[in-house]
Amino acid sequence: MRTVLHSQLALGEEDIARIQLDPKSRDDIPQLLAGLKYIYTTPEVRQAVFKILEEVVPRRVGKDDPARTDKGRPGMEQWRILVLGTLRLGLNADYDRLHELANQHRTVRQMLGHGLLDDGKKYQAQTLKDNLRLFTPDILDRISQEVVRAGHRLLKKKDVDLSGRCDSFVTKTDVHFPTDINLLYDAVRKTIEECARLCQEHNLTEWRQSEHNIKTFKKQYRIIQRLKHSTAQEEQKRQAREEAIKAEHQKYLDQAAAFLERARATRLLLATLPAVFVVFLGDLNGYMDHVVRQIDQIRRRVLQGETIPHEEKVFSIFQPHTEWISKGKAGVPVELGLRVCVLEDRSRFILHHRVMVKETDDQVAVTMVKGAKERFPHLTLCSFDKGFHSPGNQEELKKELGTVVLPKKGRLSVAQRERESAPEFVAARRQHSAVESAINALGVHGLDLCRDHGVDGFKRYVALAVLARNIQRLGAVVREVAENKRGPYKKRQPPMQLAA
Repeated sequence: MRTVLHSQLALGEEDIARIQLDPKSRDDIPQLLAGLKYIYTTPEVRQAVFKILEEVVPRRVGKDDPARTDKGRPGMEQWRILVLGTLRLGLNADYDRLHELANQHRTVRQMLGHGLLDDGKKYQAQTLKDNLRLFTPDILDRISQEVVRAGHRLLKKKDVDLSGRCDSFVTKTDVHFPTDINLLYDAVRKTIEECARLCQEHNLTEWRQSEHNIKTFKKQYRIIQRLKHSTAQEEQKRQAREEAIKAEHQKYLDQAAAFLERARATRLLLATLPAVFVVFLGDLNGYMDHVVRQIDQIRRRVLQGETIPHEEKVFSIFQPHTEWISKGKAGVPVELGLRVCVLEDRSRFILHHRVMVKETDDQVAVTMVKGAKERFPHLTLCSFDKGFHSPGNQEELKKELGTVVLPKKGRLSVAQRERESAPEFVAARRQHSAVESAINALGVHGLDLCRDHGVDGFKRYVALAVLARNIQRLGAVVREVAENKRGPYKKRQPPMQLAA
């Protein structure tokens, strides 16, 4: 049983509308809470956001339809899930810090609806993890749209033509630097651990020495590492070193193949047990597939001298969606993660975003503009950098926008030079670099490194970061509007002088 938030205050609960926030604080928490408070206290925004939050419910076990919200034991209110999710990404906090804030920070607990007499209500860390995973990228995106519309109404920009700027950046995945030998070690280690776990659960003795097996395999892995790091200058020594490396790699592959055969035999044995279903063997099958691929690639590269095509490589067995990205930045030769594209308006709200899985900038330019215009039809101008250029993009964007600010790569024709010399083009081009501020803010507030697992977790993490950034920007706008209403500071008038 779940509700967005109880309409009737219980004894000890705090009225969120009465929370007092320090307007002079420069910390991130008051800005985030100011945005959340505006959502809660503005009927139009609250109604729209609460309507979306009603969909944040767990899925039934083994079913695709959501659980009933009017039955079962009480669950965490969706408003509290939104507050905690916003704080997690808005502060770039892990679950440990979020757990501390939810239980000990007075103002945060007031925003959650807890008062002074409600100190006994504490949250468990696992409860926070389970509930924040109920969000979907679609739900978060729709809430973000309502937040942006609320900000536009505050700034008197409703139904006014919008100007945007679009760029992409890399959000890293939480992986170590990949080499073919350490990927094979990870795959074999997890295969052995999974076999040992399954055997222990079903009283089988095939993998009693699993820890010793892993240590033996790791010892061979360390030998190859030391050989690869050694330096030999003379030709004869270099040839001997190469032969030694190939021999040690062959031993490494032989050990991996032996453990793989044992794992296959264990899998066949487990499949015959009545208590073991195929779904229980999914992780083991995945790790074994990684072992097969890495053995094949190491044999081809080291022993046969073949170059492995980039599209065949996997850069993490735990985060297989990770991509090897080289954007040519100074001092950053390579980044491991996924590209994220954002489209920001000049009020610094993020109108639309996209996680680019095996996509480049020129492949998403039209999609980004169309997605932003579906959400905000008054978008009439958008600027890009040269990485988004293609002849097809120029033509398609002209159909969607009144003004397309997309510089062309290479030499310009006379007509193209005239187009890029137009005053409107030049003005938008000069303001385009401001999108780096939004990218930096997203990186500082969560999108430097994705802490969630899987491509679905990655997309949810990015969507929650964009929502948190828009809520923080809404809080800043609320403060600016309140400051403008108070008017400029007036100096105190000196006292009147009495005549002599």
